[in-house]
Amino acid sequence: MVRRSWTKFEPHTCNRRSQPHSPPISVQPTRSTPLSDDPDADERRQRPRRPRREDLASPMAQAFYRKVMDTLQAAGIDFLVGGAYAFTPYTGIDRSTKDFDLFVHSEQIHDALRILEDAGFRTELTFPHWLAKVYHRKDFVDLIFNSGNGVTPVDDGWFEHAPTGEVLGLPVKLAPAEEMLWSKAFVQERERYDGADVIHIIRSRAERLDWDRIVERFGEQWRVLLQALVIFGFVYPGERTRVPQHVMTTLIDRLRGELDTNADVGRLCQGTMISRQQYLPDTLEWGYTDGRLAPTGHMTVRQIEEWTAAIGTIK
Repeated sequence: MVRRSWTKFEPHTCNRRSQPHSPPISVQPTRSTPLSDDPDADERRQRPRRPRREDLASPMAQAFYRKVMDTLQAAGIDFLVGGAYAFTPYTGIDRSTKDFDLFVHSEQIHDALRILEDAGFRTELTFPHWLAKVYHRKDFVDLIFNSGNGVTPVDDGWFEHAPTGEVLGLPVKLAPAEEMLWSKAFVQERERYDGADVIHIIRSRAERLDWDRIVERFGEQWRVLLQALVIFGFVYPGERTRVPQHVMTTLIDRLRGELDTNADVGRLCQGTMISRQQYLPDTLEWGYTDGRLAPTGHMTVRQIEEWTAAIGTIK
């Protein structure tokens, strides 16, 4: 990892750069049929639960988060708020707000780190292929510009489709639900499985998702999307038609076309795209090529070695 110099952080006032206007997101989840004959009870179930005190970021941490956003906005660095601050309004499911995730364009990450360092923050390019961090005392902000498997780079599309919102009193843009679904679908570790998050995004926003863009995002990894959609139909059997029929037909037709053929790729294991740990025997002992390497992936041997070495120690 690359560590940058550390300068004492002293809070000071910055003028916020106004965000481009776009319609605010709707925070009300959709439901095909009411869960109760009591409309008040049904409405209560849709509201995010009040977070427990131990799950809330401290006032000092929240001030730090705002300062990071203020600094980036003032410098003209675009970012998107993700994590619980986006997941909760999309799904109505409350999450701990102790972690703070900002998504930065992959081409702007070095500029973002330089600007934050000049403002007095300690910064770190934790993993050069996807993650940086900004620190103040024991608190930190994750600056995410790709995914750990290198599959979901933060590109122009993230920003073109980002809804507006307000986080910690600041007008911001949120990571789009489609990109959140895309990136979370590949998180299938033993210790962290984001499949339920994917299912809940679909449950809450099926009619509002840009399905054609989602299919395009998954590209050659469309089987990962099909897996999620099949599980959605299992979890909510009475709501499976909320996924557009043309999406299911397209993916199932692709699957049907491959039933009697093997891909001409030799001994390739793409399991490493969904779990960096559970498919290590395949690549280290059984002679399979790691799917994260070109031409199927976008990581280098060194990046894979660094990301593997961090198993159990860091996000």
